[in-house]
Amino acid sequence: MKNKEQVDQELNQESEEQLLEGTPQNEGETSMEAEINEAKLESEIAELKEKYLRLYSDFENFRKRTSKERIDLITNASEDVLKDLIPVVDDFERAFKASETETDSVKIREGNQLIFQKLVRILETKGLKVMGDLSGKPFNPDTQEAITQIPAPSEELKGKVIDVVEKGYTLGEKVVRYAKVVTGA
Repeated sequence: MKNKEQVDQELNQESEEQLLEGTPQNEGETSMEAEINEAKLESEIAELKEKYLRLYSDFENFRKRTSKERIDLITNASEDVLKDLIPVVDDFERAFKASETETDSVKIREGNQLIFQKLVRILETKGLKVMGDLSGKPFNPDTQEAITQIPAPSEELKGKVIDVVEKGYTLGEKVVRYAKVVTGA
């Protein structure tokens, strides 16, 4: 990419060439007409340089503005998700407080499951999806990460997923987290 000085130098060269081409060649032009033409050309050159500088500064301002907007978008992109997750954090705090006095573990478990389901619903509304049940399906390196291989219990399970250690998640069509699986060898 050319810098400003290189472009200015090229403009000066072009303007000098235009001046040389436009100078009279003893075709009957008087020196007064030649001076007027030269003054016109110089004013055109000055005008073009001014246009160039304005365009250059406009582009620089545009570049800085879009860069700042991009940074703002990145920093504020998660704000919507975080606002939706705050009530889940509040629910967890209430559950911890209630579990201190509660002796029935079934009620504590039910409360935790309700909070978990609320969290999963929020994530699903944001586009996050859990990869389906992978057990017994062929290993797919595009969505799965094989953490180990074990001897397959049957011939049909060779090269297939035997166990899922960690679920995988997608956001739209993009894999956010690969499923960690055990495959049959």
